[in-house]
Amino acid sequence: MDIITIDFETYYDKQFSLSKITTEEYVRSPQFEVIGVSIKVNDGEAVWLSGAFNVLKTYMHKNYDWENSAVLAHNAMFDGAILSWLFDIHPKLWIDTLCMARALHGVEVSGSLKRVAEMYEIGEKGDEVVNALGKRLADFSEGELSRYGDYCINDVELTHKLFSIFMDMGFPKLEIRVINMTLRMFIDPTLRLDFGRLEEHIDLLKEAKDTLLQECGIEKEELMSNNKFADALRKLEVDPPMKTSLRTGKEAYAFAKSDEGFKALQEHEDPKVQALVAARIGLKSTLEETRTERFIGIGTRGALPVPIKYYAAHTGRWGGMDKVNLQNLPSRGDNAKVLKSCITAPEGYTLVESDSAQIEARVLAWLAGQTDLVQAFERGEDVYKKMASSIYGKKEGLVSADERFIGKTTILGAGYGMGAVRFREQLKTFGVDVSEEECRRIIRVYRETSGSITALWREAQNALISMYQGENVPLGRGKVLRLQHGENAIRLPSGLLMRYDDLEAEEGDKGLQFSYKTRRGRVNIYGGKVIENVCQGIARCVMAEQMLRISKRYRVLLTVHDSVICCVKDSEVDEAASYVAECMQYVPQWAEGLPVRGDVEVGKDYGNCKAWIPPQNLLGRSVA
Repeated sequence: MDIITIDFETYYDKQFSLSKITTEEYVRSPQFEVIGVSIKVNDGEAVWLSGAFNVLKTYMHKNYDWENSAVLAHNAMFDGAILSWLFDIHPKLWIDTLCMARALHGVEVSGSLKRVAEMYEIGEKGDEVVNALGKRLADFSEGELSRYGDYCINDVELTHKLFSIFMDMGFPKLEIRVINMTLRMFIDPTLRLDFGRLEEHIDLLKEAKDTLLQECGIEKEELMSNNKFADALRKLEVDPPMKTSLRTGKEAYAFAKSDEGFKALQEHEDPKVQALVAARIGLKSTLEETRTERFIGIGTRGALPVPIKYYAAHTGRWGGMDKVNLQNLPSRGDNAKVLKSCITAPEGYTLVESDSAQIEARVLAWLAGQTDLVQAFERGEDVYKKMASSIYGKKEGLVSADERFIGKTTILGAGYGMGAVRFREQLKTFGVDVSEEECRRIIRVYRETSGSITALWREAQNALISMYQGENVPLGRGKVLRLQHGENAIRLPSGLLMRYDDLEAEEGDKGLQFSYKTRRGRVNIYGGKVIENVCQGIARCVMAEQMLRISKRYRVLLTVHDSVICCVKDSEVDEAASYVAECMQYVPQWAEGLPVRGDVEVGKDYGNCKAWIPPQNLLGRSVA
């Protein structure tokens, strides 16, 4: 398979550029124009092509075997969008050195072509040799286009060199396929947006704001200003809540939704205060309104490209980007799932969604060798009820819904060494207030009944110390993890590293205390936190392999946290759902014994998928 390295140069000005608008807006805009493209086939000489769009398109289709080639670019999401949406070119595989750089060097290191080229000393990216700002193709002289071409060719050569270096370093081939799968979510959009429902939703959001303003009888400007909002509270004989600013050390208004004083105002005995605060929240919380308007814009331009960032988190997980973060669409509150329901399958198709149930808790139990919990997962028991049964000393059948919720929060929250104070705070975020003393008792019960998990925290802490002192240390069941001294990193089963850059240690009351460098400052790391990181990393590795198996038959369109969404013909729903369910049961060889489970739902839109019930003719039949 040929590898075709590409790089596009396009029109931009002070306002119309990728620094101002999203990739989707930019490429789909009527203002967009290709100035030229540099193309390199394998190790051959790179060429610069420039000219009228139709002529360029015809030439590229005629002279390159795209369908049987892999296309390589640095930030392939951008170049791929141009190739797919405008040139109707769809290669066999997409490869992106930007994605590879993020995976190899961590999310804290800039993956820009300039930075990575400097890191490997393979040449300078250079600067544009002509003033291209605001210039259309017709505005360039022949000489300027030639110099622009040299600049573009240099970028292609650097990208090609980086790819060769990364592969020589042993970049996992499986991760190349994961990158391709991730890029296609954006480059080859399939999902649709319900334009009418989006417009209805934005109208309702605006009406709600107007209603709140009328109820409190105040001008919008007063609510948006901290000082004027404080004055409005004082007029109602309420002292504005205050806090000490962490940045300045000075007293400041506590008007953030997370501030306890502001939360208290929402439940004030005076309904006028409640209305005032509700109006403030309604006007300040514009994320849903902004996102709805953005969705409306995308819907007018076409299908929904899903911008998912490969290796977005320290643990290797995916993340949202490009101002369309589908990773955190509202799922609770008055408008829960409204935006999700606006994301639909094309006509004649159905969405199949599978959620890897309790994947992190399952990984933790397996990694620690907590046999009783692993077996409970394998038997399909309600582990949350089991935990609640231990906490409250009653039979599982007598456990209430509230007690089960406590058990659930304990399983999902206490597994990484969380203490009583933090556990109580976590419960409060769900509206559950439990005394600190009771939280201490719950944490104690968890640790007494989860001895292998607590032992794993200690093992991780000792491994961290050993790594810092110069050893390469295995960790966890089957020794699937390795802490590597020279890299200050943990090698995941995928072959990639989870880095702790600039790892430092200080002697504290409880021995060595570690921290590492991030863009936000230094972050503490300890045994329990290491286990949290690796459980998330392992869960991601397992899901990546499951998603690749799904993609052999059905293209993955979206992944959110632990869920996978694909789209199938209406006539294939049952067989596709069965296939997806079986793929989500897949356990990689290195994770033998991991008790995974995938719950499958189907529906016409993302917000209203319902549990899939296998028909009789598929029961017990393997389709994978």
